[in-house]
Amino acid sequence: MYNQISANKRNTWILLIIFIAFFVGIGYAFGYIWADGQQEGAIGIMGIFGIIAIVYAVISYYSAGKLTLAISHAKEIDKRDNFGLYTTVENLCITAGLPKTPKIYLIDDTALNAFATGRDPEHSAIAITSGLLAKLDKPELEGVMAHELSHIKNYDIRLQSITVALIGLIALLSDIFLRSIFYGRRRRSGNQGKSAVIMLIIGLALAILSPIIAKLMHMAISREREYLADASGALLTRYPEGLARALEKISNDHEPLEVANKATAHLYIENPLRNEKGMKWLNKMFSTHPPVAERIMRLRGMGA
Repeated sequence: MYNQISANKRNTWILLIIFIAFFVGIGYAFGYIWADGQQEGAIGIMGIFGIIAIVYAVISYYSAGKLTLAISHAKEIDKRDNFGLYTTVENLCITAGLPKTPKIYLIDDTALNAFATGRDPEHSAIAITSGLLAKLDKPELEGVMAHELSHIKNYDIRLQSITVALIGLIALLSDIFLRSIFYGRRRRSGNQGKSAVIMLIIGLALAILSPIIAKLMHMAISREREYLADASGALLTRYPEGLARALEKISNDHEPLEVANKATAHLYIENPLRNEKGMKWLNKMFSTHPPVAERIMRLRGMGA
C-alpha cells in the first residue's frame, strides 16, 4: 500500500508539471503569433501572462474553498447540531495527527455524497449531505470521513484548488488566443511566408485542443487522488470494509445531487452527476472518479 501511495503522489506531480509546461507553451505560442514572430516580443507577452497566472492562482487559492461551499449551499454545523458526526471527525483528526479539526458543513439533500475543500489542514472543511449522514452506520461514516480527512492531510485540497485555477486560466487564454489569430490575420499586410501560416495553424489547433487536454489531465489527477485517499483512509481507520460498504451504498444511489455541477463534481467522493446523458464510453473517459467497483476491490484486497 505504501508503494501505491508513493506512486500516486509521484504520478500526480508529473501530470501537474506537464500541465504547467503545456500552459507555458500555450502562452509562448500566443506571444509569438501576437508579436509577428519576434522572439523578444513573444517572451515579453509570455511573461505578462505568467504574472496574470500567478495572481489568478493566488486569488483562487485563498477563495476556492469558500466559493465551493457557497455553491453547494452547505451550512456550517457544530458539536451541538450533530454530536456523533462531530466527535467522529474529532477522533479521526487526533488519530491522523491533524493540527486542527476541519469545519463541518451539512448539505440539505437526500443524495449520498461528501467532499473536502480548503487550502491546507489549518484552513479546511468537510461537507456531507443529509442523505449520506442518515443512511450510513458508524463504521461506514468513519470510512467516509477518514477518506475526506486523507484528502486534507495529503494536501489534495490544495492541489485541486491550484489545478482548478490553472484550468480556468488556460480556458480563458485559449479563448483570447483564438480571437487573436483572426485579429492578427486582419492586421497583417501581405504574405509573411510559410512560417506565419504554420504558426497560425498550430495556434488554432492549440486554442481548440488546450481546454480538452487540460480537462483530461485534471481527470487523471482526480482519479489518482481518489485511490490515494481510499488507501490513506483505510489505513487511518484500520477497517477498509467500512469505506467499501459506504461506497457501495453511494454507488447504488442514483439520485443526482442538485447543487453539484461540472466545476465541483471532482471534489466529491463519488460523481454527483448521476444522470449525465451521452455515450457511456465518452462519459467514462471524462469521468473525474475511478470506477467504484475497482475502488471497492482494492479496499477489500487491503483487508484480506
